[in-house]
Amino acid sequence: MAPFLPPKVVMSGFKEKIDSLLVQGDRIYLGTATDELKKSLTKRSIEQLGFINDVNSVVTLSETTVTLFPLPSFSPPTILSAKAAFSFTIHSCTYLTESELQGKDEFTKPAPRPVLMTYLLVGCRRKVVIYSWKDGEAQALKEHPLPHSPRIISFMNDDLACFAYSATEYAVFSLSKKTVIEVTMPLPLSAPSSTMGALTGFSGYMTLGLGAKSKPGIVKLNEAESLIIKDNEGIIIGKDAKPSRSETIGWQAPPEEIAFIKPYIFSVLPPGSIPSTNTDPGQNSIPTSVVQIRSSISLLPIQTYLYPFREPSRPSSPAPAPQPSLLANATIRLMSPSLATNHSIFLVTTPTDRATATSEGSSIWQFEMKTWSEQIDELVLAGQYSDALKFLESIESKDLSDKDDRRVRIRALNAVSEFEAGQFDKAIDTFTELNINPAKVVALYPESISGRLSVPRDKWIELYGGPPKQKDVVESPTEGSEADSKGSETPKKSEHERSMTATDEMLDNLGLAGPGSIRGRLKGLGALMGAAAAVPTTQKDDDTASVKSQTSRPSKVNSNSDYHKSVESLVRSFLPDRRVKLGAALNAVGMTPADQAHEITSLSAMSVEDLYALPNAPFTQLTPEQLLRYAQIVDTALFKSYLVVRPILAGSLFRVPNWCEVEEVEGVLRARGMFRELKDLYHQKKMHRKALELLRQLGEKEEDLDERVYDSVQYLRKLGPGDLEQVFESARWVIEQNSDRGLEIFKSEDVDLPRNHVADYLEKISPLLCTNYLEYLIQERGEVSVDFHDRLVELYAKITLEARRKKEENLRQQTYDKLMTFISTTTHYRVDRLYGLLSSEDLCEARAILLGKLGRHDQALELYVYRLQDYLKAEEYCKQYYQAGTATSNVFLTLLRIYLRPTVKPNVDLLKPALELISRHSRRLDTTEALQLLPPLVTLNDVQTFLIEGLRIPIFDTDVIRQISKARDNQMARKLMSLQMKRVKVTDSRICPQCHKRIGSTIIAVHSPRGEVTHFSCREAFARKLNEFRQ
Repeated sequence: MAPFLPPKVVMSGFKEKIDSLLVQGDRIYLGTATDELKKSLTKRSIEQLGFINDVNSVVTLSETTVTLFPLPSFSPPTILSAKAAFSFTIHSCTYLTESELQGKDEFTKPAPRPVLMTYLLVGCRRKVVIYSWKDGEAQALKEHPLPHSPRIISFMNDDLACFAYSATEYAVFSLSKKTVIEVTMPLPLSAPSSTMGALTGFSGYMTLGLGAKSKPGIVKLNEAESLIIKDNEGIIIGKDAKPSRSETIGWQAPPEEIAFIKPYIFSVLPPGSIPSTNTDPGQNSIPTSVVQIRSSISLLPIQTYLYPFREPSRPSSPAPAPQPSLLANATIRLMSPSLATNHSIFLVTTPTDRATATSEGSSIWQFEMKTWSEQIDELVLAGQYSDALKFLESIESKDLSDKDDRRVRIRALNAVSEFEAGQFDKAIDTFTELNINPAKVVALYPESISGRLSVPRDKWIELYGGPPKQKDVVESPTEGSEADSKGSETPKKSEHERSMTATDEMLDNLGLAGPGSIRGRLKGLGALMGAAAAVPTTQKDDDTASVKSQTSRPSKVNSNSDYHKSVESLVRSFLPDRRVKLGAALNAVGMTPADQAHEITSLSAMSVEDLYALPNAPFTQLTPEQLLRYAQIVDTALFKSYLVVRPILAGSLFRVPNWCEVEEVEGVLRARGMFRELKDLYHQKKMHRKALELLRQLGEKEEDLDERVYDSVQYLRKLGPGDLEQVFESARWVIEQNSDRGLEIFKSEDVDLPRNHVADYLEKISPLLCTNYLEYLIQERGEVSVDFHDRLVELYAKITLEARRKKEENLRQQTYDKLMTFISTTTHYRVDRLYGLLSSEDLCEARAILLGKLGRHDQALELYVYRLQDYLKAEEYCKQYYQAGTATSNVFLTLLRIYLRPTVKPNVDLLKPALELISRHSRRLDTTEALQLLPPLVTLNDVQTFLIEGLRIPIFDTDVIRQISKARDNQMARKLMSLQMKRVKVTDSRICPQCHKRIGSTIIAVHSPRGEVTHFSCREAFARKLNEFRQ
């Protein structure tokens, strides 16, 4: 990448020596060695220039004195009090401060206001003097003693400044704390062997360059880092005055000048410091000064300009290049850019030859930087994505409107590069964080994972929005592949080769080409720049002596282990994370795989380009259609990935609702013999026909009938009313194999199929199978519908009659028994309907039961007596319906009448069953009517029991008891009357026969039957005496 355009001349032919330069607005102020700044301001050379916006004044340093010259008149000058000044620096910053006005409460408290603070630090002999302005108002002067005199000063941030005491001594000064911290320098490092070998035998200008005296130098890189120069080494330090990076910059010779324009470091290298590959033994180095531009991010050189510079406005067909011996050298001064010119830098060239300098004078050149977008695009085009990201972060959003979009795109490209280099976890984490389209992530894998989404490795970058890849083409990691280091990998350019390319481009711009040109003699320049570009602070060996590019790519990834690692990374983070979040997003819009997975169109209906075109965005910003496509891609890739690294988990994915693409995985499942998982997938996608056909094919291989149909039965039991036709279609094969197991399909407790339809279906196959189903509904499911009961009893009758016709006695008897039990025990069928169907058939007992339910008992009993001649069942029938005090209280009398007054001519004598009925159920018969029905020749002995029982009927029994009770009452009344008529007379002379004392007026007891009178207290003793006497 060449971030700067070729330099152009701003001013030439300036006869005075320029020591300082200041750009302010549209003007350039020059400080010369003959005391001129546009006009004579000082008597001596102006060593340094600056500008303070707060007071609109130019600051000059001349003869150890700092002076302020107000613009535009430059008068009156203000000589600052700082004496013996060696350097100065200017810094402005803005901060917020509390308003002096205090509010009554937090709601009326004034907001903080911004304050502009400008500092002028002047480095004097062993001290620093601090001048400051607050919103344009001068503040009190401050001084702080130092151990040494600052030769160069550079602000690091709003509080810290870095001092250069000498070429090897630096310190960090805090304005707020007034403290000084010495910079800790790393230990000196020996030059890399490769570099020293390259420098062996240098002479002439090269010796001059390497022997040049080192100068101090400081430039601010960012708010946290600054670059300082120690000899030919550039060290980056942080706020703590310690090296902040392990890498350092290694120049071939101490740079004469350094400057910084974000994010590039300019350095001027002396003549003879750059080697040449010219075959002439007398020319081993470049005899002119060199301007080298490095990236502050990678610390690598990216552009190199040799003096003399060529202006871009010159004709494209250059004149013959001058011979190196004729090239004149010049001193080059880098003038640090001001804030107003942060996209360009100025330098001054003055010929070292006095005659030439007198005749041609000095020239001012401007290096103008390309736009940010152009530089980023060049880094991306070069595949330096990591550097592009760091470069992008160094740019403020106000300077690049599409910074956020570029960051996302470059991060994605960098992740692809990391993936290609085998950093799978890191790449996958980036894809997840950036919400990259899953189709693009899966496309990085071979067809065993990605299917038709797979993209060749050389198309990865292009897929992610990068430029087409021209080199470093290698195969994508494939299962079972092996790395081939002998011919399958295109060698990549090393860092020094890329540096040489940059040099070649620069020489092309200068028009120096062809044999014997500077290009020829600089053919090895890039090699040296790459080998000694930067030196790490901890040297391990010669191979680690230079800074390695942040975008260097390891060898290609082809091994089987790398393939598995890449799939592990996919399974461990990206796919599960996407799956969970997609599930939540789809649920939020009311879409679940259990309900919609079978309804959406297949992925194959969309082209690969359309799938790649799905946006990289958070799921909350996607449409339901886009979410569905994402879900299909993720679940399908997850299953295929499980097959590679975790086969045991592959089947579990299909046992839960999923969005897997059937067409992508069914072939894989069949090939691997994962039929159960394939069945689960079909079931989840509601592809029941395929699932049942698969189960049928597998079942036909089983010898045991139960095992043959088991899986099909279990699958069909889970299908609901919406799949009724499929159930009927697939159940027929099961029923043909095993009707009992086939019936279990319709006995599922998980789903309830339409019972009428099931009954119709089963009846068409087998009426007996239908009766089994109806029995299940009525007996186990508690079905009370009259229609089902009617249907069952009609099927019983139909099967019975058909079995009798076919003389299948066992089936007839079995079904007829069920019929009799059913019509006798249940009341949920229409009796008249059934009787109408059976009235013409020879099912007498069933008809008799139905007649009984219809209340036609006489007809029912006639069937029992005349047709069946089963007198016990006739009596049982009467027992069933007899109920005293109701309309059925005469049912036994009806049976007796049928016996004794037959309506048809019987084949047997019915008197005997009639008399047995009378003897057994006399209490339930009306005696009078029963006696009237008896024929005249019946003897009293035949009906003795009946007559005895007849007398015991309540009407007779009650009258007898009443008469006996009446007679007894009369007897007791007469006896009482007799007793009441007896008297005893007690006089004063009446003596108690027990104690022989007079009775007197005490309580007495009279003893029967002769009326003895005793004292009441003597009654018991006297009664015992009487009893003994009587015995």
